[in-house]
Amino acid sequence: MKCAFIGLGVMGYPMAGHLQNKGFTTTVYNRTSKKAEQWVDEFGGRMAETPREAVLEADVVLVCVGNDDDVRSVFYGDDGLLASISENTIVIDHTTASAELARELADEVHQRIAVFLDAPVSGGEQGAINGVLTAMIGGDKEAFEDAQAVLECYCKTREYMGPAGHGQLAKMVNQICIAGVVQGLAEGLQLARKVGLDADTLIRAISQGAAGSWQMQNRYKTMWEGHYEHGFAVDWMRKDLKIALAEADRNGLSMPLTALVDQFYAEVQQMGGSRWDTSSLLARLEK
Repeated sequence: MKCAFIGLGVMGYPMAGHLQNKGFTTTVYNRTSKKAEQWVDEFGGRMAETPREAVLEADVVLVCVGNDDDVRSVFYGDDGLLASISENTIVIDHTTASAELARELADEVHQRIAVFLDAPVSGGEQGAINGVLTAMIGGDKEAFEDAQAVLECYCKTREYMGPAGHGQLAKMVNQICIAGVVQGLAEGLQLARKVGLDADTLIRAISQGAAGSWQMQNRYKTMWEGHYEHGFAVDWMRKDLKIALAEADRNGLSMPLTALVDQFYAEVQQMGGSRWDTSSLLARLEK
């Protein structure tokens, strides 16, 4: 099976590497060709000059770029992947983008007698490197089943959520939940420091009960030490929360906590923390 992978960012670079390492002949495209050259040097495979070239003869096309506009830039136009995908190709978009775009692309791909899956992932850079991401997947159910051999190269968990757009909707819920948990953890750690509690002892006491979370287990120590140069960046979280808030607005829903935390992240950006990890909400409280 031949694969094409478009977008070699923090997540895409190791994801594409897992494909090549596990026997899928992989062609990569990246907007910055130097990154693609580096990937080929490290993993083998080959690089292409355009998305259109990358997907020629590919059985599965995977995309992992930044936002809706970035996705459109690699799908459309004379050099876009839609210009050359073959019939029966499975196109999988791992970008966290809008459900509206997912439905649009599903229609465009279907017109070319191919199938589309929106499959945003969760697990961060380390999850991508270790091949243990979670994918929330919308689109064609049969294509979801057919793509399992590819997806399991870097996804430990793969859940089919429903028709096109439902993967993106599930990722919105994921980000909403993370935002609230991180804010609560930040406020709790702020109080713990103020009253003189030992962080390690505290987390041992509370992390195995109802207060426990992935964020608590994996981020409390770096938060306590004020280290935020890792993980999922504030800029990207704000992009994702904007998508979620827009979807809520379209559905007539109020999400006051999500909107509030989004503004807290805006304050972190103003502090110079645009590329800090999302756990930097504690830095805002302690500034």
